[in-house]
Amino acid sequence: MLGRRHYRIKVLQALYAYFQGGEARIEVAEKNLLNSLDKVHELYFLQFSFLLEVLHFYRFRMEESKTKFYPTPDEVNPSYKLVENRLVLQLQENRQMMDESLKYKISWTEEQEMVRKVYQKLKASKDLADYLDSGESSYREDQDFLEKLFRKFIAKSADLQFYFEERNIFWEDDFEVAAVFIIKTIKLMTESFGERDSLPALLTKGLEEDPDDDRKFILTLFRKTIMNSDESDKLIDERTRNWELERIALTDVLLIKMALTELTNFSQIPVKVTLNEYIEISKQFSSQKSKSFINGILDKLVSDLTEQKKIKKTGRGLMT
Repeated sequence: MLGRRHYRIKVLQALYAYFQGGEARIEVAEKNLLNSLDKVHELYFLQFSFLLEVLHFYRFRMEESKTKFYPTPDEVNPSYKLVENRLVLQLQENRQMMDESLKYKISWTEEQEMVRKVYQKLKASKDLADYLDSGESSYREDQDFLEKLFRKFIAKSADLQFYFEERNIFWEDDFEVAAVFIIKTIKLMTESFGERDSLPALLTKGLEEDPDDDRKFILTLFRKTIMNSDESDKLIDERTRNWELERIALTDVLLIKMALTELTNFSQIPVKVTLNEYIEISKQFSSQKSKSFINGILDKLVSDLTEQKKIKKTGRGLMT
């Protein structure tokens, strides 16, 4: 599953669209938010399938080299270590991977030039040479190399990123999110992973009352930030008397409102975690001065809400 920071970012993006005057009905905005998460799910399988396509191309070229008029000894007797990588075989045989590829109509037939470019970088790399010549054969080695292969040649492919951005404008921000999710998946795979086993879910599907249910976290954070918006405006206004609220960047206001919602509605999330998360997100989506501004305002608001007994945490140490 994705980390909570990624969920907060998706909620921030949905709130930005909502408050910019896009959709007046919360129910429709919530549906759009969940659809955006499904798009990350689709991007996850697209990136994974591209990785498998590169390795399919690798096998094809390896077999093709054998038929040359004057093949080299290495071409006649190539190493099959990469194409027989244990994790690669598991992914190729996995039913969910096949089903999702059909669902999203994934095909790289028209993108073979991009596949070839990645293949050439991989083929010429020292990483591949070291892997093929290591003299070792273990699941852990296969796992480490597949992770390295994905990080260096797929996740950093400018051509692939541009390809996805052309398909969906929101995928510019989601590309790295999906890549992180894939790396987590590779790290979590085990030798017992079978063709009918499921890959990690984007969202955990717990019971409705389960505080760890990601779907509940996302929708509660989104809806209550909107519902408490006017009250949050008053709290922010009291602590920014030298500023007109309209002059503060919308992203900064939304981050503060989300933090206020989280502080007062999620009893099991420590105060420090909430503050750190929104300050970190501000580094990515706001100006250079936003970190200090948001940090200063939230420190004051936490003091105010604590004094008013509006921050209630159920575990030990959650107030710090």
